[in-house]
Amino acid sequence: MEEEFIGYDELQAEVRITRYRRVRTKDKEFYQMVFDRTPFYGESGGQVGDRGTLTHPSGDVVTILDTKKENGLIVHIAARLPEHPEEPYKAEVDKCRRFAIQCNHSATHLLHHALRSVLGTHVEQKGSSVDDQRLRFDFSHFAKMSKEEIREVEKQVNIAIRHAIPLEEHRNMPIDEARKLGAMALFGEKYGDSVRVIKFGDSVEFCGGTHVANTGNIGF
Repeated sequence: MEEEFIGYDELQAEVRITRYRRVRTKDKEFYQMVFDRTPFYGESGGQVGDRGTLTHPSGDVVTILDTKKENGLIVHIAARLPEHPEEPYKAEVDKCRRFAIQCNHSATHLLHHALRSVLGTHVEQKGSSVDDQRLRFDFSHFAKMSKEEIREVEKQVNIAIRHAIPLEEHRNMPIDEARKLGAMALFGEKYGDSVRVIKFGDSVEFCGGTHVANTGNIGF
């Protein structure tokens, strides 16, 4: 059975566990589960995985500690197995945490565009780390940034935030069309014939992550 990711549109859903396994390490034991459909985002592209809960009508609640991607599957990690693994559960993503992650992820796109504007189009993302607390953006440049350049980048990002630019999302866009739109491929990423494109004004990138509805959500 193929797993369906619905987390771009939904943060909760009724799900069924299609497979699971117990994993033991030296000092702990946990369970990995795959659902028929899931609102949980699996860690990838620098964005951390979602956390949340599985709830059964009987009152059984299992905490999802993390979500990973493995061999094309979204794997949900919990300290224990649900009491009724053969029955449907309500899967619910931690909404506040997801929102904070989305703010930081969208901010990396604005940062990337501002860096290219200030330093030059040779600047390309070489890696990133996005969670609910912070963002880290890796790029290469031939010199240390000056204080003036840093201030100008901050200024451009904050202007984009204040303008509350709406998200333009294109799913399953043919890759040639995406390139014509000006979408940037990210370092080390492999792309198929169709891609997802995230656009905030002049910032256009291939991206599979989750984002805010408009840049104004990010805050200062």
